[in-house]
Amino acid sequence: MEENNKSLTSAPAEAEAEIDLLELAQKLWAERKLILKWCGIAAIVGLVVAFSIPKEYTTAVKLAPESADGKGVGGNLGALASMAGINLGGGGGADAVNPDLYPDVVASVPFVVRLFDVEVTDRKGELHTDVYHYIDEELRAPWWSAVVGAPFRLLGWTLSLFRSEEQTAGKQGTDLFRLSEEETRIVEALRQRISVAVDKKSSVVTLAVTMQDPLISATLTDTVMHNLQEYITQYRTNKARHDLKYMQQLCDEAQQQYYDAQQAYARYMDANQNIVLRSVRIEQERLQNEMNLYYNLYNQTAQQLQVAKAKVQESTPVYAVVQPATVPIQASKPSKPMILMGFVFLAAVAASGWVLFGRETLRQLRQR
Repeated sequence: MEENNKSLTSAPAEAEAEIDLLELAQKLWAERKLILKWCGIAAIVGLVVAFSIPKEYTTAVKLAPESADGKGVGGNLGALASMAGINLGGGGGADAVNPDLYPDVVASVPFVVRLFDVEVTDRKGELHTDVYHYIDEELRAPWWSAVVGAPFRLLGWTLSLFRSEEQTAGKQGTDLFRLSEEETRIVEALRQRISVAVDKKSSVVTLAVTMQDPLISATLTDTVMHNLQEYITQYRTNKARHDLKYMQQLCDEAQQQYYDAQQAYARYMDANQNIVLRSVRIEQERLQNEMNLYYNLYNQTAQQLQVAKAKVQESTPVYAVVQPATVPIQASKPSKPMILMGFVFLAAVAASGWVLFGRETLRQLRQR
């Protein structure tokens, strides 16, 4: 009986809900002209907004970096090192700059500042400038940005009158420790236009740059890719290159000592020919032993030098460019259809809300 009573009470509630939905639908249908009018106005506004936003072109490259497994040096290099009496060790440790840190490397101030002086040319060949002045002077913005930013620019111009010439001077060299306001703004603008994504499974690095000119986008993407490769290569080979420099110095010193000992032995032999004194024979043996000692030292350092050279090559990472930089043909944004549909949808929702609730709420407020 209780279940029957519940079903009987729920039936009218469902009927009421259906009636309410029907009433809402009827209200909307009755005011369909108003809703269509709002949607038409929104479509016009959406088109104006879509065509006011400058086109942006995105160039993307994909890199497959060599994995750093921390296994130390390879078999051939290890054999060469053992011949020279050098223990290179088997546990190289994990790489401190793994692909997960590439986004932080690209977004760092020194990396971004290196892009300031990169020469770029637009697609038409009419613009020849560097990245710094392109970001500062050539990037276009929607017309409403100029309207909204006018008071702030006026305030900035007023404040610039009270600044010293040193503070308002143009780009005369960048101090990484103390960037100016303008340089900081350019750095932030470049950071927003450069993105790096790393696939966790395959470790493939996707590097993308967005600019308002397709050729500049492709040029800067290629430059960022090579700078990133150079940065990682410099980091991984840094210790090996220092070891190579030190070993080259030791080898040069050992070579000079061997040559000096060889010359001293030759001069003594030339000056004491056909002399059978015991003291002469002893000095001759001493100089010969000293020359052999320096020769062995020179021979050993020369072998270690070859190992150090091989170690630099072994430490140099290899990058496979899966997808190189190409000049994009189609603009990546703005998406005019999406902007148009977004404005029309918002207008339809706003008009429906006005018809169903807004108008009645406003009437009640006026009566109160």
